[in-house]
Amino acid sequence: MMKRRDILGAASLLALPLAARANDYPKMPISLVTPLAAGDAADRAARLMGQELASLLGVAVTVANRPGAGGSLGTQSVIRAPKDGYTLLYAQNSPLTIRRVIEPDAANYDPLKDMIPLALTTRSPSVLVVHKDAPFKTLKEMIEYAPKRAGSIQIGNAGPGSVGDISVQQMNAATGASMSSINYKGAAPAVTDLLGGHIDGVILALGALSAHIRSGTLRAIAISSPSPEFPAVPTLRQLGYKADLLGVWFGFFLPAGVPQNVVDTLVPALEKVTRNASISAQLQPSGIVQEWGSGKVLADEIANEYRVVKELLGSAPKAAK
Repeated sequence: MMKRRDILGAASLLALPLAARANDYPKMPISLVTPLAAGDAADRAARLMGQELASLLGVAVTVANRPGAGGSLGTQSVIRAPKDGYTLLYAQNSPLTIRRVIEPDAANYDPLKDMIPLALTTRSPSVLVVHKDAPFKTLKEMIEYAPKRAGSIQIGNAGPGSVGDISVQQMNAATGASMSSINYKGAAPAVTDLLGGHIDGVILALGALSAHIRSGTLRAIAISSPSPEFPAVPTLRQLGYKADLLGVWFGFFLPAGVPQNVVDTLVPALEKVTRNASISAQLQPSGIVQEWGSGKVLADEIANEYRVVKELLGSAPKAAK
């Protein structure tokens, strides 16, 4: 027969949430959901960090690619996941900020209420490039050249609502220029038209342009955040303007409601993963920069970018070319 103190002890234990009293977290495999297609540089970043996270935590970490609806499908799948710490999200900014503005019916969630921001870990800077034979070598010269030509300066991007598309509007607002954003169906056709002299520049993720910059075919004149590979390329703020180009960044999230002990386990592990020099060295040639930021830094990034995008996008994005 159980003694009274044993019964009371058992009752007290049952009163605690299961995950909160599970001090041995994690004890089974973790699913790392990313709303990206398999095979690109960002997917590789997720897999490299997942492998290192698995090594640190002592359990398998399996990457699950769930693309669709601009990243909203994968994001929503994590929001609806069990609140036990065994489903993580590694997502870029698009479904967390941009899609909520341009497709509010599909991205009908609030990442700061429906999820727990754990850490900012990765950036893929956006870069403004022009042809090596362009009649301007700097952003200042580009802006000064614009009134001398018939028609506006045309800047290509990877599609309506992309970071490049919004960056043109951000750049116009910051500099007082009147450049036109030309939407393409992806990065490759935009680069092809720039190389062919059909447009004046493009704003794309650094990874899509780094080989052309290294070869000297294209000249980088502004970047959304500093790149160790191209330290001489300035940001708009470094040039004296009040806002920067919009870049691509990635962070880790849990569904809202996961107990604090899970967060306390994951955050220091993610910091070690992000600061891993081997991972950084493997990703840098693809234009990806590892950068550690706390959950608060990530939350602030989401809130500020959402506000900026909402203010900039007063009308629906143009149709793709």
